[in-house]
Amino acid sequence: MKKRTVAVVMAAAMTIGMMVTGVSVQAGVEDKTLIVGFDAEYPPFGYKDDNGDYVGFDLDLAQEVCDNLGWELVKKPINWDSKDMELNSGTIDCIWNGFTINGREDDYTWSDPYINNEQVIVVAKDSGIEKLADLKGKNVVVQAASAALDALNSDDNKELKESFGSLTENPDYNTAFMNIDSGAADAVAVDIGVANYQLSQRGKDKYVILDEPIQNEQYGIGFKKGNDELKDLVWAEVEKLDESGEVDKLADKYELDKTMLCISDDADEAEDFDSEEADEKDSDDSADKDTEAESK
Repeated sequence: MKKRTVAVVMAAAMTIGMMVTGVSVQAGVEDKTLIVGFDAEYPPFGYKDDNGDYVGFDLDLAQEVCDNLGWELVKKPINWDSKDMELNSGTIDCIWNGFTINGREDDYTWSDPYINNEQVIVVAKDSGIEKLADLKGKNVVVQAASAALDALNSDDNKELKESFGSLTENPDYNTAFMNIDSGAADAVAVDIGVANYQLSQRGKDKYVILDEPIQNEQYGIGFKKGNDELKDLVWAEVEKLDESGEVDKLADKYELDKTMLCISDDADEAEDFDSEEADEKDSDDSADKDTEAESK
């Protein structure tokens, strides 16, 4: 009798657990609200402007998606170190803020990539540092829990990292560039988009971006694992905005290099694949007809 009672209780608990999971996955769709988690000090993708408003390429794109869907956008600044906890607890629906796919492919339900990105090294113009090898013995800074940190911790950059005098994690890139300006650090590892924005704001004549990237990667929108319905709805609207030219306008607004955009790349590849399949089918059909004619 006790075993049967325990089995019933366990079954009920599993059912409730499935229901709770289902609710968390569908929440954004059902209440027509999209809660976007972002780093509030990550321009040009997400940051607070002079008016105290949260803006940026990613946030503005998210706003246009919600406007088209008739949804409310909630912009939720998060501690980047806590992004997974925020997503898994349901306090945010997605992470949309220059979020690197590479190395995290199995950790989230991802949209298609929308930006081709590079991790680069920025130094002061008068530093005498011209290439990655010149970083030997230098003090390098990077944002905590960032893709740049992941790149430096990868096997591909093991020798480079070991050559540094030190590698220090800063809470954000504003702090990192202040450390460059003060001389507390010699170099900063950072996304190329963020680097270009920082240089445009602080003075391009003060810094140099080294020619050698430390990693090539892509940005995507990260949803909780299994939340395909919300991902599909959001991404479909992103594609529409890309086709209408709105994404290009946002890139211009935030001085983002439009050659980095790759939203239509997957669609083009799919069209090419379909075209190749159609050509192959036509060729096969033609060959079959020739064979039939010969046999008759």
